[in-house]
Amino acid sequence: FGIPALLVVTVTLSPVTAAVWSENDVTGEDAYPPLWDLAPENLLDFPVKGNKIVISAWNYPERLGVYKILLNASAKYFGTFGSQNSGNILWGLPLQHGWQFRTGRLADHSGVTSCGYENGEHLCQSVRSWWSCMNYYLAIIPFLGAVEAGLFGQLPYEIEILPPEEQKEDFCYSVKDCWSRMPKLMDDWKAFFEVNKYLLSTEHKAVSSANFSFKMDDALGLMWKAHTTSIASGLPKFQDRLKYLSGPEANFGKDWANAVDFIAATHFSTDLLTTNNFQAFLPQRMLVEGDVLPSISDFSPQQNTVLVSLRALHKANKLTGGLLLKLWQKAMSTEAGREMGRKLIESLSSS
Repeated sequence: FGIPALLVVTVTLSPVTAAVWSENDVTGEDAYPPLWDLAPENLLDFPVKGNKIVISAWNYPERLGVYKILLNASAKYFGTFGSQNSGNILWGLPLQHGWQFRTGRLADHSGVTSCGYENGEHLCQSVRSWWSCMNYYLAIIPFLGAVEAGLFGQLPYEIEILPPEEQKEDFCYSVKDCWSRMPKLMDDWKAFFEVNKYLLSTEHKAVSSANFSFKMDDALGLMWKAHTTSIASGLPKFQDRLKYLSGPEANFGKDWANAVDFIAATHFSTDLLTTNNFQAFLPQRMLVEGDVLPSISDFSPQQNTVLVSLRALHKANKLTGGLLLKLWQKAMSTEAGREMGRKLIESLSSS
């Protein structure tokens, strides 16, 4: 059953070409999310009020700071995978968030406020943004899962996340609150950080490189499990935010969420370089009414093709009632299968 799935998905995704990846090897400051240097680096960089560290998750630099602190605290587990923490598999999360900020996807698309716009509150993230709300489940909840897992040691203060001005019931704001509202999601992220500490700790590193690579595969598997649970938890909650987007942009958001399940099954690496290369073919602005695939004039041929491919993959998965994804996951259920899956994705850069 795995072979047809491999063939269908490969045919669907294969138009992603080498030009995008190989010409966009990102180095230097461009490798990091926008305003990375302005983001808080440790928990005590946030204000402390009433014996609580208070974080505004609807401010771009502060949410970015949550990612930066996660990366700093987990750096010791990934030191052998690249200099300056570049091999850390958590890079995929802030880099994706940075792409959302850079392309205007975190702003208020309802037209009610100036949140997220250059002529308004530029660093504001809107609770009316589908992308921003979905990202909350891939930023704040992983962070609180890490707090619970002891990644930061014994903290002198509790953590409190400030709520948005509206639709507060869609989010959680502390370790205790998130455990009560979404225990499965918290459990998945806590497990990633707990097991990650063990699998990639200095004491546990295996003598054989083959065994060590298997441990990294385990860590990636746990990370992707939590990642896809975050998306699955957010999709039904934030369906109503899609109405603020153009038809093409709303379709792209849903297509991208669907594609993540396929990528996740391969345990694809989300280190700094790989993620930057992978994101090079994503649209560098929001899609608007009048954007017709595959002929969006200010997108590269590769970007047009990728959008078409993601749309086709989503449609095929829906038409088969999710069977396509199940077949793909079955094909990816062994280390050898996942290696083949990753090579299929990576080979798109040299085809």
